[in-house]
Amino acid sequence: MVHEQISSMEGLKMVAAVRELAMRLPEVTEQVDAFGHTSFRVNDKPFVILGEGGTEGPSLSVKVLKTTQEILLAQEHFYKTPYIGHHGWVSILDKNMTSYGEMEDYIREGYMCAAPKRLVKQLQHLL
Repeated sequence: MVHEQISSMEGLKMVAAVRELAMRLPEVTEQVDAFGHTSFRVNDKPFVILGEGGTEGPSLSVKVLKTTQEILLAQEHFYKTPYIGHHGWVSILDKNMTSYGEMEDYIREGYMCAAPKRLVKQLQHLL
């Protein structure tokens, strides 16, 4: 299986938009893994993963609470992330997003799921 880093115009736009949202959060790092996925992490735990996606185009996956996952899966364009969906991950294809701003709350929720308590408290004071 060939793994590619995000290189399409749509994928690069998606990474830039998500980077702008994720990097506002305390102690976030960006990493490209061996599969070519770009992830945003806190305390070395991913909370957003972006992939090129092949014929369907780029996709965004985010870790959310189980209750949020249920709500999102009831919507038309969200689906359970393969392999990790049972841990609260949901995905959406870039072509099905109306704006990245709509994902901001879910990105923040993912961060809070992955971050240590001290960073969650720090973020709550900023909000």
